[in-house]
Amino acid sequence: MAQPPPHTAAATTRRRVLTAPPVWRELLLVVLFYAGYTLTRIVLVQDGTGPAFAHADQILGAERALGIDIELYLNHTLLSVPWLARTANVFYATMHFIVTLGVVLWLYRYRPQHYRWLRTSIMVATGLALIGFWLYPLAPPRFLHSEGFVDPVTALHSLGLYASDASGTLTNQYAAMPSMHAGWSLWCGLILAKLATQKWAKALGALYPVTTVYVILATANHYLLDAVAGTALVGGALWVSWILYTRCPKPLVVAWAHVSDRVALRARPTTREARPGATAATRGAATRSSATAGGATRY
Repeated sequence: MAQPPPHTAAATTRRRVLTAPPVWRELLLVVLFYAGYTLTRIVLVQDGTGPAFAHADQILGAERALGIDIELYLNHTLLSVPWLARTANVFYATMHFIVTLGVVLWLYRYRPQHYRWLRTSIMVATGLALIGFWLYPLAPPRFLHSEGFVDPVTALHSLGLYASDASGTLTNQYAAMPSMHAGWSLWCGLILAKLATQKWAKALGALYPVTTVYVILATANHYLLDAVAGTALVGGALWVSWILYTRCPKPLVVAWAHVSDRVALRARPTTREARPGATAATRGAATRSSATAGGATRY
């Protein structure tokens, strides 16, 4: 069966990078990925909490040696303003999900040419973060009462992410390193600052990561080194994804186009051209239809 010329296949593949996938597929992908992410976090807490507290001592020791242990000061300062502490608790519990989902939807609807590589970057970073949760379980500062930390949710009987026993049971509270609150906020902030056209949206993009880092530290949910690791992870994933999607060498694009063509052609059921009596025009149409499918499965 005839194959499309290499340059045609490569052009088709590159065009698909600049268009958003079908919405039903993306919704299914998001649901499956987040369900897997949540369940994996829960499973990773099965080895007990001893290592998590040992690692907390290591993190605090490293920060004190570097002179960057600002979490306790921020925690006590926040608690001195109860209304602000309650606001921070709600912010920590909700904005992580609301803002990220909102940016994903906005990106899909209004910046489809950037959607695929940006979506891939945050998924790769989050998947790699699970390895960090597994290899380095870490107790958050709010569990270190002997160090003087206070959980604002408990102290103020406030709404919060872990305000109920059920919410605390159905998640891994020892998955602090790296901080994906910080990582996801950087992802959202960079997108808004770079791709939004309104000045107010760009300003929110710049403020959102800064606000998030302040909240996760002041509410004693993360250490500064958690935030550094989370932002570095997302920043690296963004760079790698951008390179692969927008600067991929042409020979690799052509090679992938040939592979995807062969997969698409073999995966198709018997076409009209295989039936006796099919005309040459019908066979040609089937061939062109198959060739058009080239590169459809890359991203």
